[in-house]
Amino acid sequence: MDLKEIQNLIRFVAKSGASEVKLEMEDVKITIKTGHDTETTFVQQLPVNTQAPQMAMPAQQQPLEQQAITVPAVEEDSKYITIKSPIIGTFYRKPSPDKPQFVEVGQSIAEGDVLCIIEAMKLFNEIESEVSGKVVKILVDDSTPVEFDQPLFLVDPS
Repeated sequence: MDLKEIQNLIRFVAKSGASEVKLEMEDVKITIKTGHDTETTFVQQLPVNTQAPQMAMPAQQQPLEQQAITVPAVEEDSKYITIKSPIIGTFYRKPSPDKPQFVEVGQSIAEGDVLCIIEAMKLFNEIESEVSGKVVKILVDDSTPVEFDQPLFLVDPS
């Protein structure tokens, strides 16, 4: 299992709402525990054949024996609404290079206002706000790739 597959598994488990998932395969044992405050993943590389002697590898190429990933919950941002990407693509803050940006930090927005564009497969999709409020933070740099459900903006609804 490569790192990308493990990351996809973590995202899937986090979205599913399960509190703990264990996965054991021939060479990998993974335990993913989620909670309200933290999300922890343990990955353990198991020997493929326990009867064959293990050869020493250089320090850089040693197999991953155990890795813990902890993602703490952000408590100071809990009063803000997070606007997330509905699709995978490239994030753009402007409609074109010679035009001004759709929104700035501190700007008030209304429901239905265009916040950004996400390009996916040569189609430019306008992302509209589903809430009214004030833009507190823009979480993605212009012209960078974004994943599905990735946080893009923090909005203060008050």
